[in-house]
Amino acid sequence: MDNITIRQGETLFLSCSQGDFVTHTAWLNRSSILYAGEDKWSVDPRVSLVTLNQDEFTIKIEDVDLTDEGQYICAVQTSSRPRTTSVHIIVQVPPKIVNLSKDLVVNEGSNVTLMCLANGKPEPAIGWRMLSPSDDSLSSDSEVLEIPFISRYRAGVYECTASNDIAVDTQTVELTVNYPPSVSDGRDVGVTLGQRGVLQCEADAVPEADFEWYRDDRRIFNGFDGIEIEDAGAFSKLTFFNVSEADYGNYTCVAMNKLGSANTSIILYEIIEPTSSTLLQAETASVLEMTSSDLEQTAFENDLLEGPGAVQDGNSGTSTVFTPTCLLLIVLLQLLLKF
Repeated sequence: MDNITIRQGETLFLSCSQGDFVTHTAWLNRSSILYAGEDKWSVDPRVSLVTLNQDEFTIKIEDVDLTDEGQYICAVQTSSRPRTTSVHIIVQVPPKIVNLSKDLVVNEGSNVTLMCLANGKPEPAIGWRMLSPSDDSLSSDSEVLEIPFISRYRAGVYECTASNDIAVDTQTVELTVNYPPSVSDGRDVGVTLGQRGVLQCEADAVPEADFEWYRDDRRIFNGFDGIEIEDAGAFSKLTFFNVSEADYGNYTCVAMNKLGSANTSIILYEIIEPTSSTLLQAETASVLEMTSSDLEQTAFENDLLEGPGAVQDGNSGTSTVFTPTCLLLIVLLQLLLKF
């Protein structure tokens, strides 16, 4: 008896030789007659006659399924003796995932179990892997994937694969891991009086955090005292459009979700722009520092010239002329600073 292997959904052709002196011929499936000569006995619309002549008797079964698997017999009755030919049909079925865990939302630290069941013939091999973000270290060669004490870094898309010699079937599960907010360290901001100032706060959390802003113990609301609060995903901005003296100080950003909260402090401080008066003061201080250094150097040279055994000539007075000039310059600069 021959075996014929066919894939589910394909068309099966059954053929047997006839010869001379054939009086009757038929195709049978187990105990049921499909065709007796040209007469169709089967009520299955998928079964039809292809060829019937002196050489061959062929029928076909379209869209083969598992129920068509088994033994088929071609019976031929001649004037001398009957004969039969048998064939065994093996139907192969591509894998199909029939039971899969649904998308999950869990809290960080939970134990997670993903399940995947599939049918097919031959029996499919089943495996799991982390698809996105890709992580080859997190996989399984069985129907079950266990993830103990799950962390936020294990959140993502997981893929179940069922495969056999015929085909491959894949389906995915999305795993969301909730965790409390963590807030990035705030960066202090310096702003000139009357200018625009922006304080920024960033929080990492699932689900996304809600933000609140505080000055000391007082909560700040959007539009309060000309302040704008804008939240966008993981970010929150506190904007001053015209910074006043009263705005300078310490601000607190609080990020919260259903699992917890976190906060950071940000200081808004004043930047003083240089004026003509402050520039003159700086320049004067620099000149005074240079003059003081020159005076010290001159005094040191005079001490050397007037030391024991020193010989002076008529030009030695040049060093003493410098001292009154420097003093006069200092007085003039001080007078300028008063105006």
